[in-house]
Amino acid sequence: MLKVLTVKQHFPRSPELDLRATLRRDFKPAVKRGARIAVAVGSRGISNLEETVREVVAILKDAGAQPFIVPAMGSHGGATAEGQAEILAGYGVSEATVGAPVRPSMEVERLGTTEEGIAVNFSREAFRSDGVVVVNRVKPHTDFVGKVGSGILKMIAIGLGKQAGAAACHAGGQRLGLERVIKTVGAISLRHAPILCGVALIEDAHHETARIAVVPRDEIEARELELQAEARRLMPRLPYEDVDLLIVDRMGKNITGAGMDPNIIGRPVQGYSSALSDTSRRPNVRRLLVLDVTPESHGNVIGIGMADFTTTRLVDKIDKKSTYMNALTSLSLQTVKIPITFETDREAVEGALGTLALPDPREARVIRIRDTLSLETVQISEAFKDPNGLQVLRGPEEFSFDASGTLLPFY
Repeated sequence: MLKVLTVKQHFPRSPELDLRATLRRDFKPAVKRGARIAVAVGSRGISNLEETVREVVAILKDAGAQPFIVPAMGSHGGATAEGQAEILAGYGVSEATVGAPVRPSMEVERLGTTEEGIAVNFSREAFRSDGVVVVNRVKPHTDFVGKVGSGILKMIAIGLGKQAGAAACHAGGQRLGLERVIKTVGAISLRHAPILCGVALIEDAHHETARIAVVPRDEIEARELELQAEARRLMPRLPYEDVDLLIVDRMGKNITGAGMDPNIIGRPVQGYSSALSDTSRRPNVRRLLVLDVTPESHGNVIGIGMADFTTTRLVDKIDKKSTYMNALTSLSLQTVKIPITFETDREAVEGALGTLALPDPREARVIRIRDTLSLETVQISEAFKDPNGLQVLRGPEEFSFDASGTLLPFY
């Protein structure tokens, strides 16, 4: 039987960050007393999100403003106001926790069109405010590789565009590339919407806040490039690039917009090849098994189509309405196709190993991770002969299953 070792990767830790002091030092909003300020917040599991939003709200109140929260998440939450408010509450952002009301209306204002004819939409609640503060994590995008990824500009172009804006941007992205669309749509929104600044968070390989930067409106486009480069440098990675089977314990919208980060698993959202001989991508993951989805995803399993195998317990949690709305809006249809489904984790692992065409399953190079954000402690099979700087915590030992065939946690 295949045996695995539980190992630890050593990623550099970031210097300790005093989030509150940094915001108090750098965020000095030029707002009039009584100004209605929209604080735009997205739909990701960002470290210190609640604390950041609460502090931004407090600073605005101290300046005499009247802040409120606007969900900036495109079509997420089933493209309903109630669904988007529920997602924010799941991340700890509600009136009770941050001290500002949530106004989740899906209505938009049309701000114009780009030179390529893409409609520019913007949250009506945010547009009719006296100013907008955009709070988001900056990281490489899951749908494309570019100098601008997921960050302040993307939230302005797509997140604050609500469902109408997200659909228009993704449709334009099919022709022009999503990076270009984010830049051109974002530029028009910056020109016409009352955006004050962005509050950008960067995370390190430990999913901890490494940096928080207050970016003035006029510097957003230029600073985004610098912040993206830093975020890419700090990203975690698998300990090996040539993998026969990758087991992902859980996927989720709170982990990444694609459920599993393509930058980590090496599989693009628009479809992939699982041919055993395909060595063109890095990392090269020949088979991928995903076992479960996080409760914070509310049944949205976009990204499951990047896997080859899954389990009944994941499939039974699917909310088709929210999943399909997300996929139809982003035009990432491949990401919601249901893989081969097994009743138990044990059957899924055995079935996946059986497709590798190896004379002995013990030869399989297997990596097991909790999710694509949690890569410090992982499990690897004995077939990886090179320790690659890893610290062995336990093993070798066989995978541990409970009586129902579910893999037991290793972390």
